[in-house]
Amino acid sequence: MKFLDEAKVYIRSGDGGNGCVAFRREKFIEFGGPNGGNGGRGGDIIVEAADGLNTLIDYRYQQHFKAQKGGNGMGSDRHGAGGKDIVMKVPVGTQIFDEDKETLIHDFTKVGERFVLAKGGNGGFGNAHFKSSTNRAPRHANPGLPGEERWIWLRLKLIADAGLVGLPNAGKSTFLSKVSAAKPKIADYPFTTLHPQLGVVNSDGREFVLADIPGLIEGAHEGAGLGDRFLGHIERCRVLLHLIDATCEHAGKAYKTVRGELEAYAETLVDKIEIVALNKIDAVEPDELKKQKDRLKRAAKKTPLLLSGVTGQGVPEALRALVAVIGEAPVSDKAIGTADNPAEAKPWAPQDA
Repeated sequence: MKFLDEAKVYIRSGDGGNGCVAFRREKFIEFGGPNGGNGGRGGDIIVEAADGLNTLIDYRYQQHFKAQKGGNGMGSDRHGAGGKDIVMKVPVGTQIFDEDKETLIHDFTKVGERFVLAKGGNGGFGNAHFKSSTNRAPRHANPGLPGEERWIWLRLKLIADAGLVGLPNAGKSTFLSKVSAAKPKIADYPFTTLHPQLGVVNSDGREFVLADIPGLIEGAHEGAGLGDRFLGHIERCRVLLHLIDATCEHAGKAYKTVRGELEAYAETLVDKIEIVALNKIDAVEPDELKKQKDRLKRAAKKTPLLLSGVTGQGVPEALRALVAVIGEAPVSDKAIGTADNPAEAKPWAPQDA
């Protein structure tokens, strides 16, 4: 199933039912009086964060959601039925934006969280409602109020505790497949990963969620390669694991390329805690490995970890470093110890198709 992380949707809540004008007319009752019922309330549009969803693919095939209209009132003091609500299921991590693409309406961070996006219109009063001591036979009723309608944007930002970043072919997917049960596509060519991947990692009895996003190249913020449209999926991460290919031409330049793209996308990503690791150390000679390590240390201004996703060398140390940062309060509901107050992400504006 195709990964879809943004969708434009039209919603309309139900109109309220009309009130009724009616009078009680029975053979042996001389003064029957008004008995017109009230109209029913229109249905609401409700959005709910559901477990088990990780894409917005459902909203590719249905973009219009209209709730049911409230029933009209009837004689004999019969009130109209309320319209049925529509509940839209979205994955945890979904954000709702107004049509202007900038106004954040709601951010779903917990399973079962509900938000009323559009309230149904109130039903109109029947003429029985207006009966009084001075107006014994009112002959008017109210129409139902119209529902709300609007276009909205749904944007999914996956909730993970740690995120993998790096150039294409840096070994991110191999690392994810090594430390979790995730089965991402792995091949020896760039951009094998086309959509974000999630995996649950267990390190020394501590579980957390790791996100692997497609690789970045120079100019990604301008649309080069796959662009930076997937970077939003690591905005909620507490820590980033930056993997650099030890077999590349210059590890320091590779590091600076990715850091430049992160900064061009959002300053919040640059400010996140970063763990730098030199990957594929099994594929280079010791002398070359030392040169690459020194280059990376100068560029990152910190000593990088050395690991190999294929052989597993250095992988446990990298996972322990991630756990030390994540601590006891991860941001995902799929990991142990759900956080109550995840970090708020900056407003996002979806790209025009």
